[in-house]
Amino acid sequence: MTIDPRTDVPPAGEMLGDTHCPVPDTLPVGLDHVPTGVDREQAEHLIVNFGPQHPSMHGVLRILGELDGEEMISGEVNIGYLHRGIEKLAESRRYDQVGTLLDRGDYIAGIHGELAFAMATEQLAEIEVPERALWIRTLVGEITRISSHLLWYGPMGLDAGAMGQFLYAVRDREMLLDILEAITGARMMFNYIRPGGVLRDLPAGIERKILEFLDHFEKMLPEHDDLLGGNEIFQLRTKGVGVIDRDKALAYSLTGANLRASGVSWDLRKDRPYAAYDKVEFDVPISNEGDIYSRYLVRMEEMRQSVRIIRQVLDGMPEGPHTAKVAKVLRPPAGEAYAAVEAPRGEWGIHIISNGSDNPARMRYRPPAFYALQVVEDLIPGTLLADMIVVAGSMDIVLGEIDR
Repeated sequence: MTIDPRTDVPPAGEMLGDTHCPVPDTLPVGLDHVPTGVDREQAEHLIVNFGPQHPSMHGVLRILGELDGEEMISGEVNIGYLHRGIEKLAESRRYDQVGTLLDRGDYIAGIHGELAFAMATEQLAEIEVPERALWIRTLVGEITRISSHLLWYGPMGLDAGAMGQFLYAVRDREMLLDILEAITGARMMFNYIRPGGVLRDLPAGIERKILEFLDHFEKMLPEHDDLLGGNEIFQLRTKGVGVIDRDKALAYSLTGANLRASGVSWDLRKDRPYAAYDKVEFDVPISNEGDIYSRYLVRMEEMRQSVRIIRQVLDGMPEGPHTAKVAKVLRPPAGEAYAAVEAPRGEWGIHIISNGSDNPARMRYRPPAFYALQVVEDLIPGTLLADMIVVAGSMDIVLGEIDR
């Protein structure tokens, strides 16, 4: 019998001569389909593991790729290697303790998770937040947004083969982490925003430090843009690659820059204002191409708008208390509430169900990166191996909130 390894697939368990391996009766863990051309002599397709411990992965992520030479036939995303158990752990934490869990979800922008939970709790307990606290929340939120986008921009260059701009991005981000440490006491796990306001008021001299950074960053941002976005090689590798059209973006429930890069103008800061966003002026950048380069352009412009917001917040910061008078042990009445914020990766939502005790009866955490990761499987087929890494990186995923 003559077998063409490119077209003929034997039934499961059948041997292809003495020198061939049998097609397995059961699939390997995490594989959803029988790869073609595998387990036979002169195989043209290979199954390659990317991750979970691999420098190409943005976190502890595993992608099972099927390759035909350099072309990706498919890529199956496997998660669960970094399970946090945040939703279940929240059921045994008091309301003022849950923020420490959310810091370990999206560990790049924990401030936004803390804010979403605080807002949902404030709805349940009918807590009125002082005006100054709302402005401080806006300030630290936008500082965190720039910090997060810089940590996307730097590795994005590495994924595409660029190195120099990563070093400059880390340099600028260090300045932001110094500012956040001065305000919150931590560089990563902040636990700063609490139900009723914020943990402490702004420290003396912080306004000058922030303005110094803004003056520096406004000069550096065009250089960042030129180094990567103005690079001809980067443009060739990103324009027309990893395209997500408007319908697909909505079908996968994308939010944030990934959605706005596909032509949908939706930003919770504008469409459902919270904190002090209804008192400042800024634009929502959008693009219509939906490719990797569009996602790059949107995030770069978002950093410019964050600088604009921070300057307005510093100019308009009101006096007053930084937190409301809240009971030491908070026991909201029975009920449920949902609150969402525009985090750097999209809509970060918290749904709380209260039974009147001092800890949530149930908490649901809506992570934007989880929805962004789903579309990666759809984008991988037909791309080149090197492009697959850039496509996945362009979605700006954080595994801490995916494996929540």
